[in-house]
Amino acid sequence: MRDAVIVEAVRTPVGKRNGSYKDIHPVDLSAHVLQALAERTGIDPAVVDDVVWGCVGQVGEQAMNVGRNAVLGAGWPESVPGTSVDRQCGSSQQAVHFAAAGVISGQYDVAVAGGVESMTRVPMGSSLGKDVGYPFGPMMLERYDGKLVNQGLGAEMIAERWGLSRQQIDEFSLGSHEKAAKAIDSGAFSKQYAIVPGSGLEVDEGVRRGGTVEKMGELKPAFKEDGVITAGNSSQISDGSGALLITTSEKAAQLGLKPLVRLHSFALAGDDPIIMLTAPIPATAKVLARSGLKINDIGAFEINEAFATVPLAWLAETGADEKALNPLGGAIAIGHPLGGSGAVLMTRLVHHMVDNGIKYGLQSMCEGGGLSNATILELL
Repeated sequence: MRDAVIVEAVRTPVGKRNGSYKDIHPVDLSAHVLQALAERTGIDPAVVDDVVWGCVGQVGEQAMNVGRNAVLGAGWPESVPGTSVDRQCGSSQQAVHFAAAGVISGQYDVAVAGGVESMTRVPMGSSLGKDVGYPFGPMMLERYDGKLVNQGLGAEMIAERWGLSRQQIDEFSLGSHEKAAKAIDSGAFSKQYAIVPGSGLEVDEGVRRGGTVEKMGELKPAFKEDGVITAGNSSQISDGSGALLITTSEKAAQLGLKPLVRLHSFALAGDDPIIMLTAPIPATAKVLARSGLKINDIGAFEINEAFATVPLAWLAETGADEKALNPLGGAIAIGHPLGGSGAVLMTRLVHHMVDNGIKYGLQSMCEGGGLSNATILELL
């Protein structure tokens, strides 16, 4: 039986919009983590059968197959293929699923999964065109009576449905910054960072210290006049990239590599595209059912903090241990470089499991269109 294991995972520190990476092309961000992956494992890049690369804004500097361009920018052999994936915010988590499926099925022996987003250089929404209905089409708009809305209003709907107060949401968000700051100070991220030359950035740039719930309470709602979602309890617009090397246990032994975790189980879910952000709840249920594990078997969860209401609603529905949820902070503190976020989160989860001897970890993300990926990792 073939399996799929992760033998290394790296990521850039995540940069703020118009911050340290504003002058760095997204292909170069991607190429840098590919180079770091090869350097840390010592592999000859020529053995890589495919590079599967997540990216949401595949336009402008991220157009024309950013995955393949990253391979060439990294100086890897021209024989190494690359492709780009868009499952919205879950693009690079989906890249991991595709790479692992290819390895398990025997189509690949060695694959790289990862992703990138430069939200500074390719602003969110760049690919949508001028007409708001452009990406949907008349038939889809008719099905939903033209009610398809932005994600911020979806986050407001979650707050209403689950009865989440502004104070709860702000307290969770403040906790994200506190946990991320503690992780930085303790060196929890040090092994996973691939510092980008010339950037001057050595840690995640968006983490804020010394905040209070009172200060957060002064921020105005961003999407609804009487709403609860603000810039302070939403994910940050960011730049960043991450990459993971995936192979089989047998091939890892042949290459002299030590597997860190096994990719244990995968699932996908679709949910209401109007509220849009709730699919991690059914995706978690599906991946647990497929794995044969229970929620209490999982020692660490990475549920992407697109908005604070997303992990809070997920927590309420799953009954997971709150202390195991986003133990190193999340996108509210560190940032959410869209197509790169799945790889960034998984890199964080892999190293956290290894550093703390955690047997099982689970990652899930909400994605545009009411979608979600869920992945369970097993420590080796």
